[in-house]
Amino acid sequence: MDKKQTTNDKKIISFIPDGKFYYEKAVRSLNRDRFDEAHKYLKRATELSPDDPKILMQYGVLVMEEGRFDEALEILMTSYSLNPEEAEIVFYLAEIHAHLGLLRDAKMYAEKYLLTDLGGPFSDEAREIIDFVGQKEKYMDEEDEVDNEVYFLQEKARRLMESGNFKEAIELLESIITDYPEFWAAYNNLALAYFYVGRKKKASALLHDVLKKNHGNLHALCNLAVFYYYEKKEDKLSSLLELLLKIKPYLIEHRYKLGATFALVGKHAEAFRLLRGIQKNGFAGDAGFYFWLAHAAYFTGHDQIAKKSYASLIEIDPSKEGFEPWKDITEEFEPDSVEQDRNFLLGKIQNEYRSERMLGFYLLGKSAHKQEIISHPSYIVVEELSKVERLFLASGLNYEFMPETSFDRSFLRALETTELLYANYQPLNHEATHLFQMWFTLCECALMKSYKFPNPKGLASAADYMFQSARYTGVTKKAMAEKYGISTPTLTKYVNELMEFLPHLNS
Repeated sequence: MDKKQTTNDKKIISFIPDGKFYYEKAVRSLNRDRFDEAHKYLKRATELSPDDPKILMQYGVLVMEEGRFDEALEILMTSYSLNPEEAEIVFYLAEIHAHLGLLRDAKMYAEKYLLTDLGGPFSDEAREIIDFVGQKEKYMDEEDEVDNEVYFLQEKARRLMESGNFKEAIELLESIITDYPEFWAAYNNLALAYFYVGRKKKASALLHDVLKKNHGNLHALCNLAVFYYYEKKEDKLSSLLELLLKIKPYLIEHRYKLGATFALVGKHAEAFRLLRGIQKNGFAGDAGFYFWLAHAAYFTGHDQIAKKSYASLIEIDPSKEGFEPWKDITEEFEPDSVEQDRNFLLGKIQNEYRSERMLGFYLLGKSAHKQEIISHPSYIVVEELSKVERLFLASGLNYEFMPETSFDRSFLRALETTELLYANYQPLNHEATHLFQMWFTLCECALMKSYKFPNPKGLASAADYMFQSARYTGVTKKAMAEKYGISTPTLTKYVNELMEFLPHLNS
């Protein structure tokens, strides 16, 4: 029996897929012209065998053929660093540099290929690259090559920021502005990177420096508006928006930046006009464009355009599925409700009191601003949250709970109680938020004292009665009990139990 088990274990181990396994599957897919399938297999192969230059090279070539030249260059350069003498890698480096317009480097790698493998399969193509660069060099200034190189570095830094790798992005952008002191795009991105890691004074100072040296730089003005918005500097934001609203940019890049900025700060009508305008003029857009167009369209009542735009976003970035601004929004959606008040939500999420933050995380799940807020790198630092805060945040993000402890089960019943209260008062006005603030104060204390929340209907009716009877005359236990479908004695029982968690009763 043991011998048979050992044999079976060996068979199982031998079938664990490695990078080579997925590489071979990718090659078969390529031979059948199944490029999407090949891309998936090659990406997996690079994850399992990140130090295999052949696999990296093949993946880089496929990415290059898909038109993602910046990304392809990084992959091929990694492959080259692992095996700088492999002729095929050298040739593809020549090709990718040519695609990016880095012609002198393209010529250098083409010449190296011919020295490495003079009669190789890519000899003719390498000579064509050398001849092409030779023709272009007659008309090239030294500045042309510099512009292409700095553009590549800038795009690399931008991708690092998008992936959340701000430390590397900052290092790269700082080196760019040292070498290219008038490349303003790098300054603007560096300011954003500083801001996202909490170096806010340095970020603002950098933008003001850009505006001194390059008057009217639209990207710097827009970034300043974003900073003022996040820091709640209302007077400065209002003054700057007055200026931005007067600007009528001609370049599509500037109209996109201005439109996205307006969408972020809540100027949805102005954002929709700009973003929809450049789309009508044939602008294809990237993931960010469709994200902001969908939001601007949704908040200005253009539901079909919003949904079509978000569908385009999901095609580019499938991970955004499920974060549509209208996701989890009830039919009673009110743009002026507190769930849709971004400043209110941020105020709760960043409040010094845990019960207030719990309320913020709960309402975030009901808000069209959910994706925008959770995507921001500094709004919510999960590592700094308590367990109960993380649970309410997870509930807002629609995580499926698998209760393992008595605390988990208590939390789920507390959440059910909260949902019963919300069902009776949605969408929330500012009056209703006082009820929820009271409830979350009670809820926090009860969870900390290991209360079991045995009857969500009874607890919801009790909390509602405690709040209403303290504010208004004529509120009866009988009417409140009927509202939640329970008996009056049950309501009384849970009023008495919740009274134990009122803050003024704590010793």
